[in-house]
Amino acid sequence: MGKNDMRMIKPISIAALFLAAFAATGPAGAQRTDAQSSDFADARRFSYQNGEQLYHAICQGCHMPDGKGAQGAGAYPALAANGNLEAGTYPIHMVVNGQKAMPSFAYLSDEQVAAVVNYVRTHFGNGYKDAVTPEDVKGMRP
Repeated sequence: MGKNDMRMIKPISIAALFLAAFAATGPAGAQRTDAQSSDFADARRFSYQNGEQLYHAICQGCHMPDGKGAQGAGAYPALAANGNLEAGTYPIHMVVNGQKAMPSFAYLSDEQVAAVVNYVRTHFGNGYKDAVTPEDVKGMRP
């Protein structure tokens, strides 16, 4: 490629490269099907069961690794030291149904929802020890 040929190449942003790479590979450790469908679309292929793994795979992208949330293109509330998490039904409702900019994660199993809710309620400066159960989650589904 000659020196003048380089002018023909359009610049591409780092974000576009990242998105293209992520779309091509999917989340780390994801199991792919022949149809290349998303693991996030079907909980049967989304194998994480541990609350910490689920948080890191799904939640930390918006709520940040330290649970302190973020401000910028959108507002992502802090989960750290969050009094709204005291009643276990509130985070169950949010995970299953979503609200405003938070999407529904209803595709997660009752066990997965309970695990991630219990993780958030006992980490990031939250000390709510009354664990929610998969039965609690099942009772809150539409």
